[in-house]
Amino acid sequence: MKLAVGQFQVSRDWQDNASTIITLMQQANAQAARLLVLPEAVLARDNQDSHWVINAAQPIDGPFLGQLLIASQTLAVTTIFTMHVPAEGGKARNVLIALRQGEILLTYDKIHLYDAFTVRESDNVVAGETLPPLLHIDDFTVGVMTCYDLRFPEMARALARQGAELLVLPAAWLKGPNKELHWELLTRARALENTCYMVASGECGPKNIGHSLVVDPLGLVIAQAGERPQLVFTEIDKAHLSVVREQLPVLQHCRLL
Repeated sequence: MKLAVGQFQVSRDWQDNASTIITLMQQANAQAARLLVLPEAVLARDNQDSHWVINAAQPIDGPFLGQLLIASQTLAVTTIFTMHVPAEGGKARNVLIALRQGEILLTYDKIHLYDAFTVRESDNVVAGETLPPLLHIDDFTVGVMTCYDLRFPEMARALARQGAELLVLPAAWLKGPNKELHWELLTRARALENTCYMVASGECGPKNIGHSLVVDPLGLVIAQAGERPQLVFTEIDKAHLSVVREQLPVLQHCRLL
């Protein structure tokens, strides 16, 4: 299956971001990609105003997602990203969206909020409470996570035990000492320990690292981007996945879940 991972710098203007996403969707579809993974929080961002995610948040039936759904009607590619949706108490929900051909296939509210280092995501965002359902794209079963979820191996393992063969992670991974190392180490570990392919898309810009990755079930990076906006293509192979899982049957041997 051919897939694409796209990264860009999210702007303050949701119309600009919608236009960027539609262009990436069209480019991915033109190259016959079946899956496009984009970053976290792509609706709008202001790096100088942490409350902008609340001020700019839109409902699922708002104009931002509406434009993307209309643009996707003639496209075969499945597109995955997250956006902020208004919630109770003057906060927002960080909602992962999977869409294809004018339909929403899946939504997931981010479970693990990034209250770490110098950031408190929970000041603005309400945490989700349930694991996302699995998604089917061609002959792959897909599990989804969002950014900070990457640091919780039990979530990836739960998705893999339920049948996920490909793990998808939109993210806005903050820059900082050793943060690129954390990103690559954790992404490769989640793939290897669960014998899954993994696609992780990172927002780029002055605060986030970009560095989107595609990792195979043995933890090897098979495609990656740098810090600048980029659209990367690669292919994943169900036969390779089957061979790895036969040689390294960790999901069958696991006795703790």
